[in-house]
Order: sequence, then structure tokens, then C-alpha cells
Amino acid sequence: MRLDTELKKWLEEEAERHDRSAGYIAVQAIKRLKEAGEHKRQMIEAAVAEADKGVFISEEKMDAWVNSWDTENELPMPEPDVFLRQGR
Repeated sequence: MRLDTELKKWLEEEAERHDRSAGYIAVQAIKRLKEAGEHKRQMIEAAVAEADKGVFISEEKMDAWVNSWDTENELPMPEPDVFLRQGR
């Protein structure tokens, strides 16, 4: 793996701080990046599946709810009020 000078220096310093090899630190970083990417993909897939149900909260209700935060009259989270029929 080719690294620019600054990144290579940081990796070597990080490895020394943790008493590990630079390779070990790099592998751990790659594993965390992979896990984060997989988590993001799963979250997107879940959001798309939820949206495919066609049940939403209108912009007006969301705006009213958000605008009520930190006020004396804070509103409860709104219930869905938009129901789209799926043509699938």
C-alpha cells in the first residue's frame, strides 16, 4: 500500500504509541472503515424499505413539531398523515 509522507508518518507514530506494528494499525483502520460502510448500507436499505411502505409524516407536521422543541408547548412526535399507494 502506498501512503503519502504525512500519512505514513502518522501511521508509524500511531503504531509506536500503541506498541503495535504499522500493519496492525492499518488493518484495524480498514476493518473499522468496512464495518462503517456495511452499517451505512444496512441503514440505507432499511430506510428505503420503510419508505417503500408509503407511510410518511407531512412537512407541515414535521415543521410544527421541530419548531416546538425547547418551548413551553413542545409537541409530541407526529403520527403519519400521508399514505401513498404503491403501484408495485
